Formats: sequence, C-alpha cells, structure tokens
Amino acid sequence: MREDYHSELAVMRTPAMDSVFTAVRRLLLVNRRRQAGARRGLIISGPATTGKTTTMMALGRSFHLADARQLPGQAERRPVLFISVPPAATPKMLVSEFARFLGMPVTDRLNQTQITGAVCDLLGELGTQLVLIDDVHLLDTQRRAGAETSDQLKYLGERIPATFVYSAIDTETSSLLSRVRGAQIAGRFKLFRHRPLAYATEQDRAVWNDLVRAMENLLRLRAHRTGTLVKHAAYLHARTAGRIGSLSHLIREAALIAITEGTERITKQLLAEVELDAAAEAQARPSRPARRT
Repeated sequence: MREDYHSELAVMRTPAMDSVFTAVRRLLLVNRRRQAGARRGLIISGPATTGKTTTMMALGRSFHLADARQLPGQAERRPVLFISVPPAATPKMLVSEFARFLGMPVTDRLNQTQITGAVCDLLGELGTQLVLIDDVHLLDTQRRAGAETSDQLKYLGERIPATFVYSAIDTETSSLLSRVRGAQIAGRFKLFRHRPLAYATEQDRAVWNDLVRAMENLLRLRAHRTGTLVKHAAYLHARTAGRIGSLSHLIREAALIAITEGTERITKQLLAEVELDAAAEAQARPSRPARRT
C-alpha cells in the first residue's frame, strides 16, 4: 500500500497553477454568455517536465469539484473533458478521443462527421464547460493531417459551448501558431508560459522550499528525518533544474527505493543514485555524492 501511495504523491499547488486557475476563471466569465462563434481560450506552453500536464489535471479536478458543490445531486454532469492529442492525429482520431472520454462507442462504420455531431450534442447535454487538451504540440500544421486536425479543433471550439485550454511544449517554436491557421489560434488564445521554477531570489527560494517541504510532508517512511529534503532544497533544484515533474520523479523514486531496500529514509546519497529524465540531466550537472557500494 505504501508503494502505491508513493508512486503517485498528491499534486502540490504552485504560483504557476494559481495563475492558470485565475486566468481560466476569468475566461469562463468572458465566455459564459457566448453560445456560438469564437470563444477565448488559454495555451499553457513551456519546456518538458515543468508541470504543464499536472497543472491541467489539477485544473480539471478543481473545476469538477467546484461544479459538484454548486450543483449537487447531478452525477450525470460532465463539466470537464480531458484528452491528449494522439501522435500523427487525424480529425477522426482526435474527435474519437473525445468520444472515448465520454464512454461513447466508436466503430469503424461511423465517419468523422457522425462522431463529431454526436460528441458535440452529448457535451451540450452533459453541461461541459471546460475542455482540456494536452500535447497540442503534436499537431504539425505544416502537414496536411495536422492542418486538418487543427481545423477540427477550431470547429469543435465553435460548436461546443465551453472554454478550451491547450497544453503544449514550447508552442512559440512549433508550427501551431504559424501561418494563417496559427494566426487564428493566436487571435483567440492567451499564452501562459509555464517555466521551470527559479532559485535566484529570496522569493524564488521560498517558493521552491515550500514545494519541497510540502512534498516531504507527504512521505510515509518510518526512519525518514523530517526536514532532510528541505535542507537539500538547493541541491534538489540543481538536480532538477527547477522542473516540477523531475522533482516529483526524483522524490517518488527515492521513496520507493527506501521502502524496497528497507532503509525507510531518503538521504542526499540516495537522491544522487536516482537517474532523472534526459531533459533534467542535460540542464543540471551538479556534483554528486559517491554512489553506495
């Protein structure tokens, strides 16, 4: 049970999350009375493992819970839809992801138009107000399939009376916002840059230390000394380059090693043994304690 628990620690709120939540709340108000046409949306853009998907999931969960509190006893509602763009997506593949999230049966006999119509009608019936689409950078609008799928997204945004939020890796350098199609997206979507957390100023360090402390408080290790991770907060930032996803990976894997090996505590030496994702390792090369032998 503890292994399962540490494999997915709770999501920690960050200033970036708070900023996204505020931006989306305002967009929901702007779009509330607009039943047709172009609605305003948000694109969360940044390097890999900076917490974009985590922010999207936390946003969806928060909005769903708020909706349930406001409208109790309506279990059939689906206020939030969350999908990821499939690799090499076509318009039919994209809208089929919508259908699968909703539990709609999708057969080969159904064409793109039929699936799209059914999805749009059902989302209207279910009261969906927030549509979250992850990995939008996978749409290569310079290729025909990507361009047509981008057009499908635009159509869905006009048909579904909801606020759309995209998440993408480095949108500014992708084809998503380029040329005519990109200009249409740029004209409707705000851009939120989800950067790694800095460690330069006192305020930066306070934010990072609070994040590390919150994650440490979630640990359920029998011999772990509270405050150890906060003590090594600067090291953790250097190891992860301020990337939340990398920090979560580092602490979760270290905790699992501590449980399986019976040490029941996380030390700096143990942290040094955990190999991180290539993006974090490329950005940060701090000196490491010697590995255990």
